[in-house]
Amino acid sequence: MITILVFIIVLSVLIFVHEFGHFIVAKRAGMKVEEFGFGFPPRLWGVKKGGTVYSINWIPFGGFVKIFGEDGQGKKNRKSFASAKARVRIAVVVAGVAMNFLLAVVLLSIANTIGLRVGLIDDAQTQGVKDIKVQIIQVAASSPAEKAGLMILDEIAGFRVGGKETLIKNVAEVQDFISQNKGREITILLRSGNQQKEKTLIPRTDPPVGEGALGISLAATGVIKYPWYQAVGRGVTDSVFALQNTAMGYAGIFKSLFMTGKTGAELSGPIGIAVVTGQAARLGFAYLMQFVAIISINLVILNIIPFPALDGGRLLFIVIEKIKGKPVSQKIENAVNTFGFALLILLMVYVTTKDIVRFFNF
Repeated sequence: MITILVFIIVLSVLIFVHEFGHFIVAKRAGMKVEEFGFGFPPRLWGVKKGGTVYSINWIPFGGFVKIFGEDGQGKKNRKSFASAKARVRIAVVVAGVAMNFLLAVVLLSIANTIGLRVGLIDDAQTQGVKDIKVQIIQVAASSPAEKAGLMILDEIAGFRVGGKETLIKNVAEVQDFISQNKGREITILLRSGNQQKEKTLIPRTDPPVGEGALGISLAATGVIKYPWYQAVGRGVTDSVFALQNTAMGYAGIFKSLFMTGKTGAELSGPIGIAVVTGQAARLGFAYLMQFVAIISINLVILNIIPFPALDGGRLLFIVIEKIKGKPVSQKIENAVNTFGFALLILLMVYVTTKDIVRFFNF
């Protein structure tokens, strides 16, 4: 229940912030905003102020903004979205992703103030770094680690073989121990947040190339805190870095999809995001802030992609209108958006089905 509650709050904040961006820029541009709602209909409560209905709705997933003229009507009405200049409409469309990026900056600034766990180049004691750990950052499919239930972000505290316990301090000690015990049953001592657990497995003597005996990748991590005036700058640079890497990741997915017919990556939908949100929340507030910031950055990239029914698709139609000197037929635009929305629903069903199989062992 806590995982579900945290997921609903996180998703609501992400969508609400996005829609607030559209709302505030449309308002400042003099457009008529018919409704700005928290959650989705049916409506629970609403009040009309300044020509806009502010509502609270029963389905608590984010929010929505309804701007007069979004569907092309009222082109002669100065308060209509359709009558505004192209640059103004572009500003309204882009405002949603801009707010998602700003949210990421704020969250990462807070996380850097609290203390953010980061990967270390050298796992020796580093000045200004606290609580150094050896953590799992990747688990290979069908490996001994995956079969034993080892998870990303688990901390390796030590090992036990034949009743003898060995504690570890750095990545090299983990690698040496595993190398010395290939083919033997070992118990790995793990920590995940405040939880301690033990997993028994056998390191492979002849693992696939690039996977290692257990099938895990490790990293030394530590907590670094910054004063607030430095944390804001770190929040900006971390957000830009995340944006660049996320864009490259999606570019790689699309390249693989066109060249091989496969995504080359494990896609997740709401269920997968909910599961990882719960894991991040259990690991601590800073982890949750960092995770939500990354999801917000993902929404920036996904929404700006020129795909029908997304902000990027609407942006593309405005650019085409600017090039042609006249708007695209409303019927064509509506048909393309409907088709795009249908594809998005199919994709959602697909990734949700995969999540059910993956996380619930169906």
